[in-house]
Amino acid sequence: MAVTMQTPLARVLGPKTATGMSEQLGLETVRDLLRHYPRRYASRGEQSDLADVQVGDRVTVLAQVRSVTTRPMKNRRGSLTEVVVGDGSGRMKLVFFNHRHAQLKPNAWGMFAGTVGEWRGEKQFAHPDMHLLDGEDDDTDWARALVPIYPASKDVSSWVIQKSVKLLLGASGELGDLVVDPLPEEIRSRHALLSLPAALLDIHRPTSMDDVERAVSRLKWDEALVLQLTLAARRRAAALEPGIARPRRAGGLLDAVDAALPFALTEGQREVGEELAAELDRDQPMHRLLQGEVGSGKTVVALRAMAQVVDAGGQAALLAPTEVLAAQHARGIRQLLGPLGRAGELDGDAAGTRVTLLTGSLKAAAKRSALAEVADGSAGIVIGTHALLQEGVEFADLGLVVVDEQHRFGVEQRDALRAKGTRPPHVLVMTATPIPRTVAMTVYGDLEISTLRQLPSGRGGVSSSVVPAAEKPGWVDRAWERLREEVAAGRQAYVVCPRIGDVPGDEPEDADGAPPEDDGPRSDRRPPLAVLDVAELLRSGPLAGLRLDVLHGRMTPDEKDEAMRSFAAGETQVLVATTVVEVGVDVPNATVMVVMDADRFGVSQLHQLRGRVARGKHAGLCLLVTDAPTSSPTGTRLAAVAATSDGFELARLDLETRREGDVLGAAQSGTRSGIRLLSLLEDEELIATARTEASALLAAERGLADHPGLAAEVAALATDERADWLEKA
Repeated sequence: MAVTMQTPLARVLGPKTATGMSEQLGLETVRDLLRHYPRRYASRGEQSDLADVQVGDRVTVLAQVRSVTTRPMKNRRGSLTEVVVGDGSGRMKLVFFNHRHAQLKPNAWGMFAGTVGEWRGEKQFAHPDMHLLDGEDDDTDWARALVPIYPASKDVSSWVIQKSVKLLLGASGELGDLVVDPLPEEIRSRHALLSLPAALLDIHRPTSMDDVERAVSRLKWDEALVLQLTLAARRRAAALEPGIARPRRAGGLLDAVDAALPFALTEGQREVGEELAAELDRDQPMHRLLQGEVGSGKTVVALRAMAQVVDAGGQAALLAPTEVLAAQHARGIRQLLGPLGRAGELDGDAAGTRVTLLTGSLKAAAKRSALAEVADGSAGIVIGTHALLQEGVEFADLGLVVVDEQHRFGVEQRDALRAKGTRPPHVLVMTATPIPRTVAMTVYGDLEISTLRQLPSGRGGVSSSVVPAAEKPGWVDRAWERLREEVAAGRQAYVVCPRIGDVPGDEPEDADGAPPEDDGPRSDRRPPLAVLDVAELLRSGPLAGLRLDVLHGRMTPDEKDEAMRSFAAGETQVLVATTVVEVGVDVPNATVMVVMDADRFGVSQLHQLRGRVARGKHAGLCLLVTDAPTSSPTGTRLAAVAATSDGFELARLDLETRREGDVLGAAQSGTRSGIRLLSLLEDEELIATARTEASALLAAERGLADHPGLAAEVAALATDERADWLEKA
C-alpha cells in the first residue's frame, strides 16, 4: 500500500487506534500524525518530572521500578499491590487493586500515565496506564538517549502515539519518499534550515536535544511562512478590490468639525488623520487598524474620517460593542456637530447631516425612523451595536465602516457590516489595547496599522496602587477615605466589581482577557464580589451619605442611559459598575477608580478601566483591591500594572501572563490552527523575517506558481475553517 501524507490513519494504524486519535486528538491523516510533535523528551535517570508533578495533574512519566509489595487488603477481599517508582530526582507510588504484572519488578523501566492523587501526604497513581520498556523495547529506539512524550488523551496514550509514529517512519523507508518539502531551497539555504524530512525525523526520533532544537527551528519556519503568506495574500486581494474614492472637500463637514473642536489636535492625531485622508482618497478600500493608548483621542480621528466620507456623498457606520458606548458616541458627536448633526430638523443646518443611533432596544417607531434615515441616506453618520448587522438594515451608500474596540468583534461581524455597501467600503478598526509587534504581524497581519501614543495635553495623569485587602485590611479603609476626599473636592468615582449579584444565572460580567488562575484552585476561593452587594455595603458603610448609583449590563437600556446621564451630569458621585464602563465612557470629572477583586481581571482590562479616570485636568487615582498575596504571581502581576501606565509595556506583560491560545484564538493550541510550535513571545524576529520572505515570494512574477507545495499549504489554511482564528484575538 502506497502511503502519502494524505492517507487516512485508519488505513495505516487500523480503525480502533485511528478512531481514538480522530475523536480525542483531531488527527485524521498521516500528515496530522507527523505534525503531532512531542511536548517534551524523557531520558532514564536524567529528568525531574516526578519531583515537579502536582496533585490533580494528568501526566506521563518515565521512571524505574524501585520496589514492589503485595499484601491482602484489610477490609475487603483481594490484594493491594504498591509499586514505588523513581526517576533520579523524585519518587511516586503506584497502587493496583487485585492486579499484578509479572514484569513489574525492581529495576524495570516503564512509562506510566494517569492523574496524580495523594494518600497520606504521598503522591500516587491509582491503576495507571503503563508501558513497560524493559525486555519489550530493547531495540535501537530504547537505546536512544531521549524518549518522546506526546500530547495524549485518556484513551490514546503517549506510547500508542510513539509506536504509531514509529510505524509511519518505518513504513515509509526513506522519509523523503513520503514527505515533499514545501519550503523553497533558496529560503532553506539562506536561513540554514534542515529539510522537512530531516526535521520530522529529528523531532520524533532525536539522539540529542541539539537535534530537537534544529528540527523545531525548521518546523517553526513552516508555520510562520504559511501564516504570513496567507495574510500577505489577503492584503494583496484587498488592495485589488474595487472601492470608491472619498476625497476631502473644502468647506464641508470635516472643516466644520475641525472648527468646532474645543481643543487642538495632537501631532499624532494630525499625522494619522492625514494618513487616513490619503487612503480614503483612493479607490482601493482602506483596511487599517488604529491602536492607541487609552485616552489618546482615537474617536476624534475616526470622526474626522467619517466627516470626510460624508462630504464625499457617502455614509459612515460606527459599530460599538455595548449600548452604553454607542449611546455615548451618539451624544458626543451630536453635541460636537450641533446644528450640523441635525440636518432636516427645525434648528438643523441644511449643509450638515444626521447622526442616527440604531440599537436593539429601540422602540418600534424609533427603529422604523432610524432604518428609514439609514436607507434614504439622510443619516450620514450611523452609530450602533450588533443591531447594525441585522437583516433589514440597508444603507444608501456605505462608504466607511469604523469598528470600535475591535477585540470585541469577530471577522464575521466586520464582514457582515462591510457587505452592506454597494461597493466594498473603507474599513477602520480601533483598539485601545496596544498590540505587541508579534500579535500585530499575526492576528492583525491583514491590516495596515497606525498608532497613537501621544495623550492630549492638560490631562492630570493617574497614579495606581495595589491594596492587599487580606494582608493589610487597614489599607481598604484608607482607600474609601481617599475616595471620600476626592468627592469632597467636587470629583467623582467609579467602583468596579466582576459580578452583578442577586440576578438569576449571574456570572462574572465580561471578564474576557482575564488570565488563568495562578494562585490555587478556584474552588478554594470565595465568589467574586458583586455590584449590588458592594453598593449596599458602601451605602450603609464607608460611603454613607454620598450619592451612589449602580450600572451593569442587565439593566434596561433606559436605566443604563439614565445612570450614565446622571453620572456625566455630576448628579451621581459614585458609580458602582461592572466592566460595562471598561471602554469609551468619558466623564472628565471622574478621578478615582477602585477595582474590587482586581486579581480577577486581565492586564488589558485593568489598563482600560484605569483609563476611565483623569480624562480632564485633575489627577486621577486607581486602587486595585485584592485578596491575593503580594508575593504570589497574581500579586506580582498587579504590582506591575500599578507600576506603569505605558499601555505598550503592559501589552507585553499581558502576552506573557496569558495563554497564547487566548491571544491567537481558541483553536491556536490545537491541530486546526496549524500553529503548534511558533511562539509570540520567543519568535518575534522569525515572524518578521517570514513576513519579509512571504512578501517577496508573492511579489515575484509567478508568485507561488513555482512552489506548488507551499501553495497547497497556503490554500489549506486560507480555505479551511482553521483560518477563523486569525482575526479573533
